[in-house]
Amino acid sequence: MIILHADTNHPTLMKELEAAGHHNIEGYTQSREETLANQHLYDGIIIRSRYTIDKEFIDAAPNLKFIGRVGAGLESIDVEYAEENGITLFSAPEGNRNAVGEHSLGMLLSLFNKLNKADREVRDGLWQREENRGLELDGKTVGLIGYGNMAKAFAKKLRGFEVEVLCYDIKENVGDKNARQVSFEAFAEKVDVVSLHTPLTPETFQMINEDFIGKFNKPFWFINTARGKSVVTKDLVDALKDGRILGAGLDVLEYEKDSFESLFSNKKNVALSIENKIPPAMQEMMFLPNVILSPHVAGWTKESHERLASVIATKIIDKFGKGEGK
Repeated sequence: MIILHADTNHPTLMKELEAAGHHNIEGYTQSREETLANQHLYDGIIIRSRYTIDKEFIDAAPNLKFIGRVGAGLESIDVEYAEENGITLFSAPEGNRNAVGEHSLGMLLSLFNKLNKADREVRDGLWQREENRGLELDGKTVGLIGYGNMAKAFAKKLRGFEVEVLCYDIKENVGDKNARQVSFEAFAEKVDVVSLHTPLTPETFQMINEDFIGKFNKPFWFINTARGKSVVTKDLVDALKDGRILGAGLDVLEYEKDSFESLFSNKKNVALSIENKIPPAMQEMMFLPNVILSPHVAGWTKESHERLASVIATKIIDKFGKGEGK
């Protein structure tokens, strides 16, 4: 098969596909329009998040047999229309779930021990021990919303601590030995930590809002390594300021671009860029001492880079072999 690679990935991906008899085309610099003009030439396309694949794109690709996304989510693809047209969809949540689990745990421990705050203060010549007295994770209840690949990896990491792990998911019977599935009412009554692990869907869009936060029985810590647009930033900031949320670790942000490009339009003067382009709620959150931010890198380790590529290559080869067709 002729396979278009719209984004750069680990060399393993193209090497494994080539070894299986497929022909790779590097389209890293092609615009979406340029790709559309030649899409009839390709049997498959592999993307990360550079552009969306919608009805227009699929209609221009009569020979398209598969779409592979080197990542966990498929929200940049019109899944229903692709499946209606007999196009196989591949993603690779297995490839970076361990990285996300480790990142989630790292954020939580950093928040509990005020590591980022303490680091900044010491660098500024402050030695405030009592103000940086931390909390221990043991004895707490950690709640995971959505219990798929990423949440299961996080739950596995938590087995080394004396914690209770609960999960809430719209699917039934997804709990396992690492997390007990409960109703949302039981979840909201007991948890000390809420970690979000849901895909972006109409149901999860802006799900973490004023109403959601108000349903919890006690203040909680919040971790989001899933999707930024699942959170209403203003409502999160309000809750952080009044103590309903004790702290937040955010690897994803409501305002980030689908292409993962920088939030800041003026990289040489970030302060000016923030003032001109970033919404007020985000500006305020960036300076809260009980918030840790990272630039959508929870699943972005050196190991996951190669593993994601290998998982996608394996799935394509298992399905299509040496490209004889559907």
